[in-house]
Amino acid sequence: MAFDFRSIMSGKRRDPLAILIRSGLSIASGFYGIATSFRNRRFDRGKTEIHRCGIPVVSVGNLTTGGTGKTPAVCCLAKWFRAKGVRVAIVSRGYGRGENDFNDEALELHARLPDVPHVQDPDRVEAARIAVEELEAELVLMDDGFQHRRLHRDLDVVLIDATEPFGYGRLLPRGLLRESITGLRRANLVLLTRSDSVDSQTLDNIERDIRNVNPSVPVIRSSHRPTKLLEYPDCELPLSMLDGTEIAVVSAIGNPAAFHESLRKCGAVIVDTMDLPDHDGFSPETVQSIRQWISGLGDSATMVVCTHKDLVKLSTDRLAGIQVTALIIELRIESEMQTFEAILGGDWRDAATR
Repeated sequence: MAFDFRSIMSGKRRDPLAILIRSGLSIASGFYGIATSFRNRRFDRGKTEIHRCGIPVVSVGNLTTGGTGKTPAVCCLAKWFRAKGVRVAIVSRGYGRGENDFNDEALELHARLPDVPHVQDPDRVEAARIAVEELEAELVLMDDGFQHRRLHRDLDVVLIDATEPFGYGRLLPRGLLRESITGLRRANLVLLTRSDSVDSQTLDNIERDIRNVNPSVPVIRSSHRPTKLLEYPDCELPLSMLDGTEIAVVSAIGNPAAFHESLRKCGAVIVDTMDLPDHDGFSPETVQSIRQWISGLGDSATMVVCTHKDLVKLSTDRLAGIQVTALIIELRIESEMQTFEAILGGDWRDAATR
């Protein structure tokens, strides 16, 4: 099982060991904050070179580590531009791919967007060059790009998870913030994800905090909507199969609690969960431990449910004799759809090629 670091960061654990750990993490956060501030100032003052690739670049990123729903957002944006006839390529760092050609997110994106190429390279500038020169892309979608500032972007889309908006208000490693909330001054559009999972007052408070930093940035509310189940490799099943079904949940994502809540909203009865570290590679040893865990549940669970990016790594439709499916989730715009489309279709695309 993964170490429950969130209970430490959030302050829920108040035992002496947790307090000691938080003290050490706070010291480390101070040094981290100095480093990120210094780096951002160099970009802001032009002391670190920013490279253009000759076509429009849209960055999709966040302020916190993992779990804000970038993959559904990237899919939504890619489909919007493809529907307008724009040749899109996705570029990303490829975190966690090891010796493989693609990581779990790339495999999931390929399954969802078979007509959109994906270039993975720690050097985003080189990835963008490949997208332009070899793939003849007309627009680059930079996945998880808000802090990767070497590649010029023409539109910065920042995702904020309404269920956990500002990473406990502290920088890594004490909290989940990759940089100070003041980084939102660079944002051109903020998407509040999972906005249907909190009340209106909470949403208003989050928007207030955003506008205190960037008064003019558009803030658009969105939700993650389950659309179907997927059985490996490509068998689509109706969501109604979850209603009243006792399930075991396996996930290797940044925010497993939000995934569990999505399953409950579909009517599933969660018997037990196994939360693995984000981007876990599902080694043979890990898969064997999952099988043993499922076997230990006996007859209490009749289905194992995971995320799409976990299914592409498991590559099976059964574990320990039980059916395995993935919950497919899409991003849906809940407010100001006209504003959303006006921003994506704005004149920044023409300016980017001048």
